[in-house]
Amino acid sequence: MGKWRHGVILDAGSSGTRVYIYRWLNNQRARKEGTELELNGLPQLETKKKWTLKIKPGVSTFGEKPELVGPDHLKSLVDHALEYIPDDQVKDTPIFLLATAGMRLLPDVQRNAVLDNICSYLQRNTQFQLPDCALHIQVIPGETEGLYGWIAANYLLGAFDADAAQTHLHGKDHHTYGFLDMGGASAQIAFAPNATEADKHAEDLKLLRMRKVNGDPLEYKVFVTTWLGYGVNEARRRYIESITTASPGIAELPDPCLPTGLEVTKSGHAIAPGSNEAAGKETYLLGTGKFPECLSKTYPLLDKDAPCLDPPCLLHGVHVPAIDFDVNHFVGVSEYWHTTHEIFEMAHKDKAYDFNTYQQRVLEFCSQDWKSIQKGVKEQKWGHKVTEEKVAEVCFKASWMINMLHDGIGIPRVGLEATKGGHNGTKAVIDGAKEKGFLDPFQAVNKINDVEVSWTLGKMVLYAASQVPGPDDKALAVGFGSNIPGSVLPKDFQFAGGNAIPLPSDLKDDDDVDWHDKLFTSSSSRRLPGFLLFLLILLVAAFLLCGRERRSSLLRKAGFSPGKGNKRKSNPVTNSIGKLFGNNNSGPSYERVLEGGVGPDPSDFELDDMNDDSDSDNSNGRTSGWATPKANNNGFSSPVLHSSPRSARVNLYNGHQPPQPSGGYFDGPVAHASSALSLATTPGLHPGGRGGLLARTESREQLATATLRSGSRSRAASPSRIRSPLITPLRESIE
Repeated sequence: MGKWRHGVILDAGSSGTRVYIYRWLNNQRARKEGTELELNGLPQLETKKKWTLKIKPGVSTFGEKPELVGPDHLKSLVDHALEYIPDDQVKDTPIFLLATAGMRLLPDVQRNAVLDNICSYLQRNTQFQLPDCALHIQVIPGETEGLYGWIAANYLLGAFDADAAQTHLHGKDHHTYGFLDMGGASAQIAFAPNATEADKHAEDLKLLRMRKVNGDPLEYKVFVTTWLGYGVNEARRRYIESITTASPGIAELPDPCLPTGLEVTKSGHAIAPGSNEAAGKETYLLGTGKFPECLSKTYPLLDKDAPCLDPPCLLHGVHVPAIDFDVNHFVGVSEYWHTTHEIFEMAHKDKAYDFNTYQQRVLEFCSQDWKSIQKGVKEQKWGHKVTEEKVAEVCFKASWMINMLHDGIGIPRVGLEATKGGHNGTKAVIDGAKEKGFLDPFQAVNKINDVEVSWTLGKMVLYAASQVPGPDDKALAVGFGSNIPGSVLPKDFQFAGGNAIPLPSDLKDDDDVDWHDKLFTSSSSRRLPGFLLFLLILLVAAFLLCGRERRSSLLRKAGFSPGKGNKRKSNPVTNSIGKLFGNNNSGPSYERVLEGGVGPDPSDFELDDMNDDSDSDNSNGRTSGWATPKANNNGFSSPVLHSSPRSARVNLYNGHQPPQPSGGYFDGPVAHASSALSLATTPGLHPGGRGGLLARTESREQLATATLRSGSRSRAASPSRIRSPLITPLRESIE
């Protein structure tokens, strides 16, 4: 067993299945390396975006063919998880598949068949830890989904941290947050009531038990409930039924919850040409864009007047303990986030807003005619993800959310009603958490610290806490159930998970620590040598990529190549290195010196074409070397140094005789004495001396003149090279 523990959870929803991977430090390592605050908190979970994958459709579509759910649906999700979990840790990694709304609608026989095939496929085809199918593969009720969401939100906000009582103090010794979730079919609420309400309604609460890294228990009493039919899709269906029942037999039914001029079927789809709606045989909806009327017509759907058998109640006669908004501050996810931010907060995601501001934005949007909204969608006014389908239904969603929040649950209207808070923007939620303790009654969030607020995270936090050993054998199990005092677990107690095999100690095995941890984690014993090895590899790679000439230059600077005045004895090691990297000291070494950074032009070493009528005395040829003899009627005078940067080239011979010209540039005897250039001897500059300097002195025009005067037009021989006394200061300047 290595440094990390991993967990895999499959969220099997109605539209598809999404796989999540989480990891956390193995408990023995966490206890050894953790600070005092970390030891008094829950295990720290990590996840990454690339670890998540969703496929469609959902597992509920396999109700009539359950034997195909494994190969046709689960295989790709399992393969994705195996890409990120080390092979030697798969057998110690638990896997869960928890299904929600879609599977709840299947008949019992089909639902059980799908679950059985899921479990058998995972047990036969994977090595994941799956000791109890009933515990790891199940359809969870809405209350359980809400409780997991409550754990996830409070975990990310830091309400479970050791210092939460100071940093998240809301008053009355309360420091946790309420959780609101709204999907397509149902809505959930979860919160910890204040002490007074908790005592009054103790039997209505769930006892949640977790375990800190140091083994101490962490318990909360949480109220959780769900309202079936109160999700946005089900609420929309009930709304259409109510307005069609109120106006029977009308082909064109006005709908104040649609933008002005929009015509759709009762199911919300565009009217197709030739359909019953187009022919007037079936009722269709015509948008009027009257948002205040939309609010009034969706309000009755809350069913606030339903009989309450166990007061107090909020919606549909469902019992809910009184909410103290002085200490109960809520975060909303899913539709609460999308409806408030996807369109109406597109340009204000990092700005605080209150209820009054939000409602004004909704009024402005929903009063537009449909053509103007269509134009905005095409121009991506609200982002590239916003489609016509989304903008067509957003006005109803906004009215339903406003009614649910403020008339249903009773959250104060910030901006209209007196509250202690002043805003509920997402950035303020995160940035102000530890400074002001979320004094606002409601905030809509999607991610906290770049981690999605998902109920799957809450489930895995609970499992990770269950893997922490208790202080003794009498420690109570981690999980949740009815709030019954005493040490006896209630009959409905839900365990967090189970281990099939006891986990080995992880302190001796560090093989799975990645290179980043080895190099930069201060607790790693391999940090310093690993870091030095990493630098050495970088230096060698850079040296090999810098090119042969640059490598040779670097080696000479480092002393591996003898330079001027360096009379060190030959070293077989340095010689081998020199040969390896292109620096061979066994022969003469040449260094090219360029003036002005321009190399010689090959044309400078060729002769111009001859003309029989040309006058040699009036030749205006180019110089082709550093020193060009000056021609006169009597032959060549002493050489005069001319500046010709383009054709300049100087060779330095290090410690060896320079090559002696045998026959000039062209083979054959010298045709005339005047065509040969004598070699002038310069004191102190020996042709065979180390570092001797030679310069080209030939000129095409002068060569042509000498040839013509000799009475021959052939190029029998090239002139000899002249050693000029003016070269000596040039050599000194070069060296």
